[in-house]
Amino acid sequence: MAEPGQRRKLEAILSADVVGYSRLMQNDDAATVETLTKYRTIFSGFVDRHEGRIVDSPGDNILAEFDSPVEAVQCAIETQRELARRNLQLADHRQMHFRIGINLGDILSRDDGTIYGDGVNVAARLESLAEPGGITISGTVFDHAENKLPVAFAFTGEQEVKNITKPVRTYRVVSESAPSASPSADKPLTLPDKPSIAVLPFDNLSGDADQDYLADGIAEDLITALSHIRWMFVTARNSSFAYKDQSPDVRQVGQELGVRYVLEGSVRKGGNRIRISAQLIDASTGNHVWAERYDRELVDLFDLQDEITETLVAALQTEVGEFEGERAHRKPPESLDAWESYQRGLWHLWRMHAKDLTEACRLFQRAADLDPNFAQPVAAMGYTLFLQVALSYAAAPVENLEKALQFANKAIALDDKEAMAHFALGRVQSSRGEFDVAIAELRTAIDLNPSLALAHLGLAMALWLVEQPDEAISECDTAIRLSPRDPVMWAFFAARAWVRLLSGDYEAAVEDARSSIRYPAASYHAHAILASALALHDRRQEAKIALDRLLEINPDFSPDAYMAAYSPQNPGALWPQFKRLFDGLRKAGLDIPNEPTK
Repeated sequence: MAEPGQRRKLEAILSADVVGYSRLMQNDDAATVETLTKYRTIFSGFVDRHEGRIVDSPGDNILAEFDSPVEAVQCAIETQRELARRNLQLADHRQMHFRIGINLGDILSRDDGTIYGDGVNVAARLESLAEPGGITISGTVFDHAENKLPVAFAFTGEQEVKNITKPVRTYRVVSESAPSASPSADKPLTLPDKPSIAVLPFDNLSGDADQDYLADGIAEDLITALSHIRWMFVTARNSSFAYKDQSPDVRQVGQELGVRYVLEGSVRKGGNRIRISAQLIDASTGNHVWAERYDRELVDLFDLQDEITETLVAALQTEVGEFEGERAHRKPPESLDAWESYQRGLWHLWRMHAKDLTEACRLFQRAADLDPNFAQPVAAMGYTLFLQVALSYAAAPVENLEKALQFANKAIALDDKEAMAHFALGRVQSSRGEFDVAIAELRTAIDLNPSLALAHLGLAMALWLVEQPDEAISECDTAIRLSPRDPVMWAFFAARAWVRLLSGDYEAAVEDARSSIRYPAASYHAHAILASALALHDRRQEAKIALDRLLEINPDFSPDAYMAAYSPQNPGALWPQFKRLFDGLRKAGLDIPNEPTK
């Protein structure tokens, strides 16, 4: 029985604690206290929203009670999601992560509002078992919350708890769920047959309502820019902006809007600086696919919006493409539809090995056969055939190039607004020595999709071949800025190394070539540039090592074969552009002629 001034009750207890609080305080106590104060306010707001009560908050701990275990779990989920978003605004070493434990049990409550008892002790024990940013619940909470929330629960065993006779069943809240529709939602919309995304309104974290226009402007620009990507379905602005000033569950958003991905973000302005954060979420699971933060000087607002939009769109193309490719790669080959065959083909394409390019061609052809009006795999087939020539894999390079031309033209005939098709045609035309039309095609690809880093790379290569080094370097810089995690990043650095070698900037060429060969997919081209640039920079010992590595990778290296990779129909025509490279390789110790073979 309870003593006078006490009463027993059954409550859901939430216990939360900061991970590594002592370390944070030691590094910067003032900043840590400021962050903790803000995060406690966030916690309190969610607790109130879910009809709970903060009981105590000693040090870095928060203790709350709820009448409903379901409300307690929902409060924890929403709080962790919001804190994760706020952490994106902080440097990695300043981020503050909470562990949360939730138990449903009998407690004693005093008249002054304090609570204690086994129910509280178990919650504290569960909190210590949780992962940073995670939530662990007891079996009693699970029994009430199962199937009532759009999350899944993973059984994590029975845990011994001090002074508790029986082990406690424990579950971890995970996001790999098959969420049920929200009470207010109709039947979930069917996903489109291509990647689908909703861009939610960005949060204004500046504390100044007048800055809403900046957050809204970036989100609107993103919706417009993403809409130009032909392989992506983008929810209209009026639908996604219906969630403004809300903190919706992204799983619910995915169901209500019929999209696989949700992009959310925030904008914080301070003085003349601005911080923009964005995170891409798989709406089917709630898992984060990608997150990034951008810090910029606010000089010209419209220029800044353009730069951020281009950068974000390029990142999204890469991340969504990689995620889709991995998803398709996990499926049995015989079950792939046209889109999945295309994505699996891209997975092989970016590996750029001879066998992978052959398999990519097979998958692109399968995608085109399954959907004859699907332009992207046709364009990708043209680009792959071109790459087989460029990487010296093609047994009959001239024939390969002719086939590549046919596929690129067919892709444009299927969809003349498809940037990848114009990009593929531009690369093929460059190899055919048709530089003026190639440059025009590549500029068209960029006009259609300014964030297509590959098109900027292709344009850089074409400009280099017509000896316009300044513009070529600018395009390389743009490609690197737009897609710093691109699967062909090695080619971006190799292209810039090429141009700098041509311009006589050997030190910079060495730096870029070394950056290129750090990527496992880097071809022998990058090694040739490195060996030449080192020799021309009078670093002969290093040049000899680089040359040995080149010949180890490509024992049959020769000037004629190298130029044929760029122009199979007339290799000798490119001798003036390649002469400096060959001079460097000769200086490194390679026995090659002073003039092209007639």
